[in-house]
Amino acid sequence: MTILSIIGMAVLVVLIILFFYYVPFFLWLSAKVSGVNISLIQLFLMRIRKVPPTTIVNAMIEAHKAGLKTIRRDDLEAHYLAGGHVVRVVHALVSANKANIDLSFQMATAIDLAGRDVDEAVQMSVNPKVIDTPVVSSVAKDGIQLLAKARVTVRANIKQLVGGAGEETILARVGEGIVSSIGSSDTHKMVLENPDSISKLVLSKGLDAGTAFEILSIDIADVDVGKNIGANLQMDQAEADKNIAQARAESRRAMAVAEEQEMKAKAQEARAKVIEAEAEVPRAMAEAFRSGNLGIMDYCKIKNIEADTQMRETIAKPAGAKAGKKE
Repeated sequence: MTILSIIGMAVLVVLIILFFYYVPFFLWLSAKVSGVNISLIQLFLMRIRKVPPTTIVNAMIEAHKAGLKTIRRDDLEAHYLAGGHVVRVVHALVSANKANIDLSFQMATAIDLAGRDVDEAVQMSVNPKVIDTPVVSSVAKDGIQLLAKARVTVRANIKQLVGGAGEETILARVGEGIVSSIGSSDTHKMVLENPDSISKLVLSKGLDAGTAFEILSIDIADVDVGKNIGANLQMDQAEADKNIAQARAESRRAMAVAEEQEMKAKAQEARAKVIEAEAEVPRAMAEAFRSGNLGIMDYCKIKNIEADTQMRETIAKPAGAKAGKKE
């Protein structure tokens, strides 16, 4: 075998591979056998448009076998080129048809392009999903804290999947409803005796409005008693009142000390003036002697009066003060 013949065979093999790649004959044959009407030219054009023929043909075969003969090839191609999941949409349409759920092709593609798993949504419509809420803390009117945990059974609302709120909104609304229900109870014992009253009150508020789900039931899984929040608040308030009272008493004490210091300063000032005045007495007496206004007898009388006054002061003092002076 010459080199030219080998090259020719290689070129022939490559051409055959390229032919069957761009003209998927066996895929066309599979579609014909399954009853799907599609031409080889359309399969070739799909390759040119960069649309995988296998995905489109298999989806059409699945839809045809399930009785969904209204799904067209152009619609599937357009959905694929828009970034959608063709297989997922067809699976959802088949499941919805078998479960008697009203789901059109336009609705299914819109849900898929919105970023939601339309197949999972259909499955959730058939088999409801149970969502466990986190522990919700609330306080009854008697000040006792209760820790509640609920289980929410939901199913997908197909008509509101586009633009509807998700699971986070459901959990937030259920938690808000539990807090409101416990907070409106007079005592925590009422909640512990009838935990179903919480679920009935929460369920009656229509928490699934504007969401992508329909709430079927809300069941309280567990209710635990927490702290005595009311007593703790009263203790904190009493401690705060005590601190305020202490601060006010300290302020009054500081003002009293300041006033006492001021009075002492004034007393010292007065004593200083008295001492200053007493220092002027000898000078005045000397001046009186020189001027002749005061005689020896007058001076002696003054001394006698001073001695008599000092004696009276000594007698008037308590015995303890006298003993202390002698010591």
